[in-house]
Amino acid sequence: MKIYLVGGAVRDQLLNYPFEERDWVVVGASPKQMVKQGFKPVGKDFPVFLHPETNEEYALARTERKTAPGYKGFIFHTDPSVTLEEDLKRRDLTINAIAQDSKGCLIDPYGGQHDIQEKILRHVSSAFLEDPVRILRVSRFTSRYHHLGFKIAKETIELMRTMVKQRETQHLVAERVWQETYKALTEKSPAQFLTSLKDCKALNDIFPELTEPLFSKSLINLQNMALQTENPEMRFAALCYSLEATTIEKLCKRLSTPNHFRELAVLIRQHALNMQLTHQLSAISITKLLQDIDANRKTERFQKALNGINWVLNGSKPSNFIVFWQTALHYFQQVDPQKLIAKGYTKAALGEAIAQERLQQIELFLKTNRNTST
Repeated sequence: MKIYLVGGAVRDQLLNYPFEERDWVVVGASPKQMVKQGFKPVGKDFPVFLHPETNEEYALARTERKTAPGYKGFIFHTDPSVTLEEDLKRRDLTINAIAQDSKGCLIDPYGGQHDIQEKILRHVSSAFLEDPVRILRVSRFTSRYHHLGFKIAKETIELMRTMVKQRETQHLVAERVWQETYKALTEKSPAQFLTSLKDCKALNDIFPELTEPLFSKSLINLQNMALQTENPEMRFAALCYSLEATTIEKLCKRLSTPNHFRELAVLIRQHALNMQLTHQLSAISITKLLQDIDANRKTERFQKALNGINWVLNGSKPSNFIVFWQTALHYFQQVDPQKLIAKGYTKAALGEAIAQERLQQIELFLKTNRNTST
């Protein structure tokens, strides 16, 4: 039995790039041997085990054979006779097909170190064609390493385009698309994810909502937001800002995005322009808007929305917009429903009393803070 460190940890060590997870491949072992040594089996499709102490993943060396469309259409073969080179050959990119043994020696049968030096994202073999998720992964790697100068090899772009022509991208499941999109949103250059998908002709299958000129607008918004914050929710909201709110809802439903991503993106899209008109809004409009956004209960989301709207519309330019709405919310929150209940208000009368007092608070706010605007 031999154990090798593989994949991202080896790649990022060579790049002197931060990483968190380490993956291992085990050559010359059977599932029984792994269990006997205390490893815990967790893999459903192929044998993967958790180390009894570190909890890191150890996978048996394997080969695979394509049997059906999509990324699930594979039969995996694991056996003690499968070599390290055979296991590495099934990986997506050469920079991910480098292994390191227990002495720190590198095993690099497919030229990954050369491609790291040349800053090239290149497929390992023609087996790349068999898994449409690799289109997403390669595009995501451009968002991770674009700032270092990495580019996709021309021949790899051509393979990605061939996969699109063969309709492989139409077999991608929503959860996997979102998983790679989310990861791209956390990287240094998230807009490159979309640019790469467009370059290989996969954008229409994966993000059909982003047609021109919306794509160009979304790209600019995402680039600008990425300069301001690393928060993936904010970046996703910027990506969606050029779309109609109903379209954002459909996109999020199609990709099964988490609710908090959808809610923030829709909130910013629906209210950005009105909220910018601080000098024009009446006390009634401000009160209603705070109520509609549920700013009183979801204060953290409201703050993210303020930051998002400010960054999308104003960029890094100084603005009193955020202070205006934070102060308005402070006045809005001065109304204590418990005090009104103590006065005998109940049911519908209580709701009307709360609304009236909040309106009065906002009127007071406007008298003393009207000059705090964009």
